[in-house]
Amino acid sequence: MYASAPPGRSPMKYRTFGRTGIEVSEVVFGAGSVGGILIHKDDATKREAIRRALAGGINWFDTAAQYGNGKSEEALGRLLPEAGGKHYLSTKFGLDVEKLEDTPAQIEARLKASLARLKRSSVDLLQLHNRIGSKAGGRVMTVERILGRNGVADGLERLREKGLIRHMGITAIGEAAPICEVIRSGRFDSAQVYYNLLNPSAGRAMPGSWTGHDFSGVIAACRASKVAVMAIRIFGAGVIATDERTGRESVLTANTGLAEEERKTKAVFDAIGAGEGTRAQVALRFVLSNPDVSCAIIGSAELSHIDEALEAQKMGPLPPEVLARLEALYGTDFR
Repeated sequence: MYASAPPGRSPMKYRTFGRTGIEVSEVVFGAGSVGGILIHKDDATKREAIRRALAGGINWFDTAAQYGNGKSEEALGRLLPEAGGKHYLSTKFGLDVEKLEDTPAQIEARLKASLARLKRSSVDLLQLHNRIGSKAGGRVMTVERILGRNGVADGLERLREKGLIRHMGITAIGEAAPICEVIRSGRFDSAQVYYNLLNPSAGRAMPGSWTGHDFSGVIAACRASKVAVMAIRIFGAGVIATDERTGRESVLTANTGLAEEERKTKAVFDAIGAGEGTRAQVALRFVLSNPDVSCAIIGSAELSHIDEALEAQKMGPLPPEVLARLEALYGTDFR
């Protein structure tokens, strides 16, 4: 069931996960819907995906109740115990903002449903999966509903006191200012941060010509508060990594669309040229070039994608001259 590891693989590198004391692999196995290997493939492929990840030194698996309507959690619950080895596991929950009569109770109910699918008594990290903004509505939560009395943070603290979770996290999607306020509160241990070579704004100030969604200040807030940064959407839902389309591509950020992301991707790789690896490898190496990133979450549709990511991690950060070419593109809005 678990074949030997592919040859020629070097040891994984690890980074400190915020203030938790955990040493996390630079590459984290993302069990989401876009790549979908734990949702759309047969059990033999799922087993091999988990085996290859662990053999390559990946020590963290990230999932969510939303992924495949629980299928991702179920796959991990069924197959991770077979693989053995030391690993960490995180999941996420979403809340209906219009139905928050008892937020802590809703969070606990969602966690218990996830634990049943995961076949676990606890998880290492539980994360809010809602967007964060200045006005509540739909899936958008305000700072008050997260940090206020009997809000999300209080609910998660109670679960930690019960031993059901070890750490608390957020998904840092939405408006930068309220996201930073939540991070600076010091109540959360980690943030899943949108960060890729098409939109690195979370990690730096962007030029005046920048027209994309602006997450400026998010990673700086994490650094100041010793909050772990889990980089997400590093392949832009696959747009950066490949020209193949599955229909599962989705754009999470404002001021852009699929066609615009494809235009920017073409400009990036025209500027970079060959010699730095595949498109997916360049994307991962870019994210790992930022020392403030604790780990990069990768999605995989095929087994080869896991091998590709592990090889990219071995290649290390992008060289300064390549980063300089990207800098020039940001100054011209990729034109």
